[in-house]
Amino acid sequence: MSLIDRLKRFLAQSTPSANPEDAINRSELEAETDSKAHQGSERRLHDRRNARDGTRVLIIDDSATVTAALARMLLQNRYALETASDAESGLAKIAANPPEIIFLDIVLPGINGFEALRRIRRDPASKDIPVIMMSGNEHATEQFYAQRIGADDFMKKPFSRFEVFARVEKLLDDVATPKRLNT
Repeated sequence: MSLIDRLKRFLAQSTPSANPEDAINRSELEAETDSKAHQGSERRLHDRRNARDGTRVLIIDDSATVTAALARMLLQNRYALETASDAESGLAKIAANPPEIIFLDIVLPGINGFEALRRIRRDPASKDIPVIMMSGNEHATEQFYAQRIGADDFMKKPFSRFEVFARVEKLLDDVATPKRLNT
């Protein structure tokens, strides 16, 4: 219970009410507040599935801010991480050491994310790697197009920690290894 809730409760108890209905309304409000606090704690008790330690992730994004935020989230959960600021260097990293999951921005310098995704899907060595596309553009057409050409999921920027790990969790198999949804 927060300090403000305690203060409200203290004030409610120490201030006598001439109207008995106010006391009932206060009791209902306190019960509702306690119920909401209890629901919030239950939500946090839900066990989230995380990929196994050392899962190799590649982030391809030209924004240093987005890359740093996403990298911090993933590193805190013991993922092995590589980054690339453009599609060309990302594709080279995929060819040299294929990751287990890729976060791919749509708007990149040079080759855009859609073309990079096409190349990933055409290459037999990388066609089965799950790809989560990202974009700051709010048009649903990008999401539709990304999934049509082979993205496994789509995330709008900015994104929360919860959203990142919920997207990863959808791609995990029984042994916590990322797998494509369609294969």
